[in-house]
Amino acid sequence: MPARYSFPTVPISEVPSAVLLGGPRHDRPRVMVVDDESTIADTLTEIFTRSGYSAEAAYDGEEALEKALLKPPELLLTDVVLPGMSGIELAITMKRVFPDLKILLFSGQAATSDLLASAARAGHSFELLNKPVHPADLLARANEKLKAPRAAVRVPAE
Repeated sequence: MPARYSFPTVPISEVPSAVLLGGPRHDRPRVMVVDDESTIADTLTEIFTRSGYSAEAAYDGEEALEKALLKPPELLLTDVVLPGMSGIELAITMKRVFPDLKILLFSGQAATSDLLASAARAGHSFELLNKPVHPADLLARANEKLKAPRAAVRVPAE
């Protein structure tokens, strides 16, 4: 199956170090990464983990909900276009179950603007990151969303 996206390679040296957050893994902010392309979900999960977060991947909305009920995340990062339940439907459902959940959506498809507009008409406002997203930008947005101390996640200088 051909890849839907072409992403530039980011050297691992540009991913912030996990040492900065310190503390036991269970004290670190929990992030759920959802993408039906396992390579993307697994890579983003690894980036979050290396950067001091406790991160877990899911590959569709149903799996994400099941995992979240066992270990509620503080931040949901989900692709908008997923099989079955869309990322927006997942975000709305998870926000109902976990009202304090922070949400970041990401997508590489132009069709997401219609889905976001529909969600906005229903009273839901979500922040959208465009694929590909540089790890430093992603981590900065996650850090902002979680309102972690500025020093918690180091963003490399460009």
